[in-house]
Amino acid sequence: MIRGVILAAALLLVALPAGRAGAQDIVADLTDHLIAINTGFTGTRVVLFGALEGSGDIAVVVRGPPRTVTIREKARTLGVWINHQSMTFADVPSYYSVATSAPIDQLADAAVLARHAIGLDHLPITPLDADGLDPDLVAAFEAALIRQMQGDDLYVLATEPVSFLSGRLFRTTLAIPANVPTGQYAVEVYLIRDGQVVGAQTTPLIVTKVGVGANISAFARDDAALYGLISVLLAAGAGWFASAVFRRA
Repeated sequence: MIRGVILAAALLLVALPAGRAGAQDIVADLTDHLIAINTGFTGTRVVLFGALEGSGDIAVVVRGPPRTVTIREKARTLGVWINHQSMTFADVPSYYSVATSAPIDQLADAAVLARHAIGLDHLPITPLDADGLDPDLVAAFEAALIRQMQGDDLYVLATEPVSFLSGRLFRTTLAIPANVPTGQYAVEVYLIRDGQVVGAQTTPLIVTKVGVGANISAFARDDAALYGLISVLLAAGAGWFASAVFRRA
């Protein structure tokens, strides 16, 4: 694996012409661009490798397809936990991970990191109908959202930082959990020099279901009414069968 990554990164290095600036200051690629989820999927790892022109630090950000998320606060009333308040956030990354070659707060100032959404503290999470909401309440729900996503292993700091194999070659490993949502992901690689992003590249990563699980998922999505009816009938049949077994026992 390591030799293959080094060879691939060396080929990328050749693609970097000396003295060129801008987007060509950095090139990167993945060992896999497609993650196929089947019934036995337990997670996987994808290696990102690349090369840069000159010096600098690297930040790798992986974003899953956006979705709408509602966070609910529970309160204890008369001895029972019930939903007390809720807040809905739109365009929330369904998956987010970041790996860097140096501590995030040493790469650049907060304004630069926020501009590129590098780091959990700089994610642009905005509630729907935010006008008039208490900023402290919004901040509390934002923190709760991040905690929930971290608890589900969907918001992670990379288990392996970006490491340099030589002066110009770098690599990191992206850990993809078993419960990763399907869809098109964006793998963003930033070259940061003197506190500024001087180069960037985005590489797609597709996560999709295959096999029986994919067929069932497509059926449930495309014909929800029939899928629901069949599910009810199957549940009723299972209940009848279990009752019959116990009566005979």
